[in-house]
Amino acid sequence: MSVQHPGGKVFSPSFMAMAMCLATSQATFAADTEKPAPLELGATEISGQQLGETTEGTQSYTTGEMATATKLPLSMRETPQAVTVITRQRMDDQAMTSVNDVVKNTPGLFLSQASGPGRQTYKSRGFDIDNMMFDGLPSAYSGYANSVQPNLAMFDRVEVIRGATGLVTGAGNPSAAINFVRKRPTLTPQVSITGAAGSWDDYRGELDASSALNDSGTLRGRVVGSYRDANSFRDKETSDHGLFYAIGEADLSENTTATLGFSQQEDQTNYFWGGLPLGADGHHLNLPRSTNPGSDWENKKLTINTVFGDVQHRFDNGWKLNLAGSASQLNGVFTGTYQSRYRTTLARTAYQSHQDDKQYAFDTFASGPVEAFGRTHEVVVGTSKRILDATSKEYSPYDTNYPLNGTKPDFVRNGKGHAITSQDGVYLTTRLNLADPLKVILGGRLDWYDYDDRQGNGDYKVTRNLTRYAGVIYDLDEHHSVYASYTDIFTPQSSKDLSGKVLEPIVGENYEVGLKGEYFNGALNASVAVFQIDQKNRATQAATQLGCPQLTCYDASGLVRSQGIDLELQGALTENWQVGGGFTYTRVHYIKDTNAANKNQRFDTDTPERMFKLTTSYRFQGPLEKLRIGGNVYWQSRMYNDVVLADSSRYRLEQGSYAVADVMAGYQVTRHLDLQVNVNNLFDRTYYSAIGTSPIWGSTDTYGNPRSFGLTAKYTF
Repeated sequence: MSVQHPGGKVFSPSFMAMAMCLATSQATFAADTEKPAPLELGATEISGQQLGETTEGTQSYTTGEMATATKLPLSMRETPQAVTVITRQRMDDQAMTSVNDVVKNTPGLFLSQASGPGRQTYKSRGFDIDNMMFDGLPSAYSGYANSVQPNLAMFDRVEVIRGATGLVTGAGNPSAAINFVRKRPTLTPQVSITGAAGSWDDYRGELDASSALNDSGTLRGRVVGSYRDANSFRDKETSDHGLFYAIGEADLSENTTATLGFSQQEDQTNYFWGGLPLGADGHHLNLPRSTNPGSDWENKKLTINTVFGDVQHRFDNGWKLNLAGSASQLNGVFTGTYQSRYRTTLARTAYQSHQDDKQYAFDTFASGPVEAFGRTHEVVVGTSKRILDATSKEYSPYDTNYPLNGTKPDFVRNGKGHAITSQDGVYLTTRLNLADPLKVILGGRLDWYDYDDRQGNGDYKVTRNLTRYAGVIYDLDEHHSVYASYTDIFTPQSSKDLSGKVLEPIVGENYEVGLKGEYFNGALNASVAVFQIDQKNRATQAATQLGCPQLTCYDASGLVRSQGIDLELQGALTENWQVGGGFTYTRVHYIKDTNAANKNQRFDTDTPERMFKLTTSYRFQGPLEKLRIGGNVYWQSRMYNDVVLADSSRYRLEQGSYAVADVMAGYQVTRHLDLQVNVNNLFDRTYYSAIGTSPIWGSTDTYGNPRSFGLTAKYTF
């Protein structure tokens, strides 16, 4: 779907200048635009110029609606939080294949490899993201255990809400919600075959087929298959990734639609744990980027199977009833090492574990309009349940002095961990239409949280935890709104106080004010936000341990504060020019902590305080109409760690600020065949994407990828 813009109008490339000139160009846009005929995109009909939720086929870098923040279908302008969407077009233009690519290119999100290059964590506003969502259903994420990277071939878009998101996720950190929205079957037949080849023998193939399954179109289906086999710039590093995804959709009646789907993803790599070691003096060793510190026998293999489905019924009065559920099982084997100096000289720490996680999520909600005081308001009421059944099997030896050139140990199982975490919640959200320019969103959620340690005595519960949501949006004019919001989220903790009672949950409170702009009927969105997050009730060691019934007693008195600014622009500057980018500044520091010396100190020094990310693409017209070009710029400020040496002195290890540029060019050879070339790290910048924390055990110096080339060919029937 193309969105008409003023013919020939070009805006300044300056980020702020582009945002400022939008309002003045809107009148010209309205006068010059011809209303196109309705466009049918699969089973979804989009009329006029307004974008819908589905991004596939729109060539857009933004979306019309997203429901991740409140379950209300709101535009970005109507959502009183900082939001981003990574559309299908943007994934394709940047040749994204995994969630790592999404995080690296989403404003405000940071891809951390501080625990090793294959145990990545994701951060937002200074805190780890510990929940992912799939079609709105939350799923626990940990970079240490279930570190599977969802394959992007099966998704239409990725919606990101920054800040506390307890209303939709329940328990978690006040960081962000990443919602992966799956591709749906299309009414009209479409088949595409994609092949890609890149540097270091990186090969990928993909098949995507969708169609109605009967003459009336009441049954629709889609199948996606993908396989990737790749080496790396590191010597002898290999990985492979496989995906099978199938989804069916049925109109049970004129007002009822049911969906059932299945996905299986397998990931394997022989390099995932430790990075490069530091020198004994705490300095970077500055080894060649091709250095592989691992052993030939190391391996990490993950398989995750997911069954999901939903039923939606649309009532005649505008109300809808949604029932959704998913069940997934992750099976993973981790066998690896990292280089360490536990006994002064450089050796390896060897380890093996087997992870078996089962996750279940169910959600039922009703939404619709309510008439009151002469105005129409919106209400969502629902209930949800989450279960994480996690089993870990441990093996010996867990050897911290294994020889650098040692063969694979004879691992023998010697332990098991088993814990079940369940969450039950009820929630209510309403959007009150108080006046034509004034909307208020109020929401609340009650959660019952239960952690059951089947192998020990670490059980704890949280009963009727109240999560709150409040947002005010005021329309300044046709294109601009100001907003203020309060959101929170809770994180249960297992530490106990002097009486032996489990501490109250950590609470993350997100305060945010901002200005949003929506232009060209939603084809372009701009925003600026100022935020503060207080994460309070953190466990701090009690001042006295007198009478403590366990090893150590704690108080719920710790406080960490995150403050910053968030600027973003995403969508179409002209009919043929798409842009997505933003700048974020985040300062996270201790207010109260067990260690008084931490007061006003940075909370996490190996996360940059400033990040700038920009992606753009342009489609030529006239004689060059088959050609498109684009590029990306990623910049971050410095990171550092104060490394403690063997003599207890400290050395500040740094990775200075750096920028990486990528370019893309595509050519539509025929109506069916499209070719695209991507060059990443165009200027071959050498930098560390993660830096070490200790010369003794913290071997996590990890180089960013050198310059690489990729060619993608896509044939569409």
